Amino acid sequence: MKGSKLLIEKLKLNGVDTIFGYPGGVLLPFYDALCESDLNHILVRHEQAAVHAADGYSRASGRMGVCLATSGPGATNITTGIATANMDSSPLIALTGQVATNLIGKDVFQEVDTLGITMPISKHNYQPQSAKQIDEMIDKAFYIASTGRPGPVVIDFPNDVLKEDINVDSINPDTTTPGYKPTRKGNMKQVKKAIDIINKSKKPIILAGGGVILSNASDELLEFANLTSIPVATTLMGKGVIDEYHPLSLGMIGMHGIDSTNKAITECDCLIAIGCRFSDRSVSNLDKFALNATKIQIDVDPAEIGKTVKIDVPIVGDAKVTLQEFINEVKHPDRSNWTDHVTKIRQANVEQLEYNNIPLKPQQTIKEIMDAVDEDTIITTDVGQNQMWMAHYYKTRKPRTFISSGGLGTMGFGLPAAIGAQFGMPDSGVLSIVGDGGFQMVIQELATINENDLPIVMCVLNNNYLGMVAQLQKLYNDHVYATEFTANPDFVKIAQAYGIKGERVERPGELKETIQNALKSREATVIDVVIDEEELLPIVAPGNSLDDMTMDFSNLEE
Repeated sequence: MKGSKLLIEKLKLNGVDTIFGYPGGVLLPFYDALCESDLNHILVRHEQAAVHAADGYSRASGRMGVCLATSGPGATNITTGIATANMDSSPLIALTGQVATNLIGKDVFQEVDTLGITMPISKHNYQPQSAKQIDEMIDKAFYIASTGRPGPVVIDFPNDVLKEDINVDSINPDTTTPGYKPTRKGNMKQVKKAIDIINKSKKPIILAGGGVILSNASDELLEFANLTSIPVATTLMGKGVIDEYHPLSLGMIGMHGIDSTNKAITECDCLIAIGCRFSDRSVSNLDKFALNATKIQIDVDPAEIGKTVKIDVPIVGDAKVTLQEFINEVKHPDRSNWTDHVTKIRQANVEQLEYNNIPLKPQQTIKEIMDAVDEDTIITTDVGQNQMWMAHYYKTRKPRTFISSGGLGTMGFGLPAAIGAQFGMPDSGVLSIVGDGGFQMVIQELATINENDLPIVMCVLNNNYLGMVAQLQKLYNDHVYATEFTANPDFVKIAQAYGIKGERVERPGELKETIQNALKSREATVIDVVIDEEELLPIVAPGNSLDDMTMDFSNLEE
């Protein structure tokens, strides 16, 4: 068979049934073979949407997302999505087309050095020089992308490799990866040392990150927390590891986290970080972060341990495996004094919110969103104020139901991620929360939604601003510059032009019913939610400690 057909067969053998892509000249051999296969190809309207959709598919379903782009500008258009997945440890396979092997390096039409470009923003990359290498490279790519610390793997296919005829019976693939052997089981000496510290601690806190979700360790985390009565804080990527209505759930820490959670972290005497990398948005001022705590870090990636925060007990290992060890060995002390104290901190720092304002306050929209959806509804967000309002106020009930771009902060992520999530979990309701800025970066994907009859509900939190940049400039740069949209389109009419239902919400009480009706109808809907352009997010100012959060902006001078 030809290399292109072998590629498709290998994808199917690795469990792939859906691929998000955009064709180009060097990929014609692949698309010829695709016509003869039952692989489901989703034609997006921009390559960036293909990789974000593959990412959303992976995060929602736990299965491998796959995207495809042609050489040159096609390959460069997916680099933002590859970097997004890499920062958030999201496993996916990015396939790109390339000019023929004898033309590589000669600056021919639509040639770029895809390997060189993607090397620093992917977990690994390959470029087969003959069709016989396709067999082993596909298997290795799936193994590397999904094991250890997950991430994106790029495979760049020269055109002649896809066209090459090959006798598959003559292939003897070598799928070993001698230089790559991720550690799953932590060093038992370190595990026992950590358990001893935990057993003796009076004021411990668990900080759970996205690694807990990626290792499917949410059940183990909950069991460990319940056994030990240890409160659980999360990072942005960790939202959903524990039901945020659970008594031990503290919510999100960080720059836009929960004030009481940040205060509790500052007071704890033992911090157990599981599957998180201590990003700057989480810890704020390193010199003032959890100064009273003995710090235990569990991470499958040894490069992350101690990279940002000095760690007292490092454990390299898988979160699920390590938590199982903890559960078997840990004691069950009475920590009611600590949990009661944390509860008092939470009660003393409850935000006083207004829910009947016009224009709508973002907090009101989040409350109505929570009232409108069930615990299985998958939420995707874009990046900016819309994202942080959701992360701060929306209570997530289950893992893999809150999907957001964390490390790279990629505007334009939310809508295509919702497309991927809907394909990955076709029976689930999918609600995409976006700002008017990020939505317009990928608005053409409404055509993809309509063409595939996807019942995605999109809430555009519309304040006519690049809200996050405007907030930072207003608070710290003494002005707002070039962040106002003076010519936003009518999003309802835009939706209708794409054959999608459009609604506008401007008054309290309207959004809940509108979302419920849209989800019930299983009909794609864009909801233009007009919100107060002056509303600002709670924030830890750059350089401040986590327990110094600005909540009230009423005295802000114009």
